[in-house]
Amino acid sequence: MLEHAFQCPYCWEQITMLLDTSVQGQTYVEDCEVCCRPITIRYQVAGDQLQSFSARPAYR
Repeated sequence: MLEHAFQCPYCWEQITMLLDTSVQGQTYVEDCEVCCRPITIRYQVAGDQLQSFSARPAYR
């Protein structure tokens, strides 16, 4: 697991999430811990290193 910090695309607060590095990549929706709005999380890993990460509004 890898802890990753980023800004919520809605409220701009700094939040952190644990990313599962045992899989090469994932896409899922998780609510912001501050404003509770849905965020689409996408990331790719290689080994234990984060290669790409995006956090975008789930619904536009």
